[in-house]
Amino acid sequence: MIKPLRNVRWKEAAPRLVADFLIVQAAAICSLVGVVVWKLDTDLPESVAELVHWLAHFYYAQFLPLSLIFPVVFIMFGFYSALRAYQPRYKRRVVFRGVTAATLLFLFLNFIVAREWLPPRSAVLLFVVLVNAGAIGARWMKDWLVANNALGPPPAYHPAPAEAPVLIVGGAGYIGSALCRKLLAAGERVRVLDSLLYGDSAIRELMSHPKFELIVGDCRNIQSVVSSVRGSGSIVHLAAIAGDPACEEVRQSALEINYAATRVMIEIAKGAGVERFLFASSCSVYGASGAIMDEGSFVNPISLYAHTKVDSEKALLRERSDTFHPTVLRLATVFGISYRPRFDLVVNFLTGQAYSKRLITIFNAQQWRPFIHVDDAAEGFLRVLRAPVPVVSGEIFNLGDSRLNYTLGQVAEHIRAAFPDTRVEHIENADQRDYRVSFDKIGNMVGFRCARQLSDGIRELKAAFEQGSIKDHMDPLYHNQRHLRESGDLSNQSAFDEYVMAAFSQALPPPAGAAAKAP
Repeated sequence: MIKPLRNVRWKEAAPRLVADFLIVQAAAICSLVGVVVWKLDTDLPESVAELVHWLAHFYYAQFLPLSLIFPVVFIMFGFYSALRAYQPRYKRRVVFRGVTAATLLFLFLNFIVAREWLPPRSAVLLFVVLVNAGAIGARWMKDWLVANNALGPPPAYHPAPAEAPVLIVGGAGYIGSALCRKLLAAGERVRVLDSLLYGDSAIRELMSHPKFELIVGDCRNIQSVVSSVRGSGSIVHLAAIAGDPACEEVRQSALEINYAATRVMIEIAKGAGVERFLFASSCSVYGASGAIMDEGSFVNPISLYAHTKVDSEKALLRERSDTFHPTVLRLATVFGISYRPRFDLVVNFLTGQAYSKRLITIFNAQQWRPFIHVDDAAEGFLRVLRAPVPVVSGEIFNLGDSRLNYTLGQVAEHIRAAFPDTRVEHIENADQRDYRVSFDKIGNMVGFRCARQLSDGIRELKAAFEQGSIKDHMDPLYHNQRHLRESGDLSNQSAFDEYVMAAFSQALPPPAGAAAKAP
């Protein structure tokens, strides 16, 4: 219950809560009156008078005090926090489930408190219908009035100038290079801040585009970040030492780039008046769990990479305000061909092995992973950027599609379907990561679903090998850890930046007034 309460903006929610409570009372009275009207045609007047007396006593002595559970249940179901952002069809389902749950809880408590005062079944059924009609109808009416400006002008909101560029930090990377092209195709100006650690081939063809700008610089360098943030309308932060092996290869640099630089960028963005800040996190923050994880589940990071993502999420979301609107996207495991290819990702690597060796090794075949095609990942960022600010401000979204949850053994079978003569070798190791993820929230609130399936990405990779566009999938340029090992020192080039990174690498203190947690 803590999270729904924390997300409620009580000043805005109070009128809606009162309206829903009045709808509940009106529905109860109407359903009880309906029972009396029906009895008028079948029972004697004396019996009807006795029934009226009984129902009046039931309403005042039983229903009215116990009906306080309805607003509590409605809060739990997100009626006054997330519900406004849902798509209409899903919103109706949430209202129906909330009303039904509250009614069942009321009946249970009423049975416990006073078994002799149970309402007629016909009254209960009519009550459920009326409350749903009232709650859903009131929300539909409000949406209609707002859409037609019948409630007056909308609240003042001052978006960034139309020509303000979208800053993509890490825009020359695996996802960033795809997102650049989507934004340019949509008519947006794009500014990229990237150190070009893996070269510029992924964005080289964009250099001549009139709406594209590249700033070569390290996200740990204050001057580079300030110059790239200045004048930007929104930020998509994709820069990171990505993946568990790569982070272990350069632990200090990973801590600086993945966490400390994020904190610095937040402060600079707020100072520059940037409103939207999208942060690329990872579903690996869920660690090992047998349950299906959603955005409300407890995180369980079991690697340095996942820890830096969790810490960055906390740093970002605690800065949400009326003028700064952060959004966290926890990405499923990405696969598929992009402009900066990667073959250290499980589907891509296994497909490369199947093509070159006709042998793939599957570690821990029963472990679950969620997957998303790289083009769908870029599309997800674009959808969130274009969503209304109130829908995505301060929110965490799992970015993917529930249809793409697979065990590693199932991944092997998809690869064998494309390479029938491939042999599969199964090995168990100490890797504990095991998680299935729900992606309902981003589907319901933003309308996002993946357009590509696992088999689509495998076929694309196979075609790239056969056409020769990928010569050697084991090239270190396509593997973050190996490339970092061979590329040399990643330490800061500026003593000042080194001091800043050291300061911002420290863990954040708990929010003011928060109770200390036991270790």
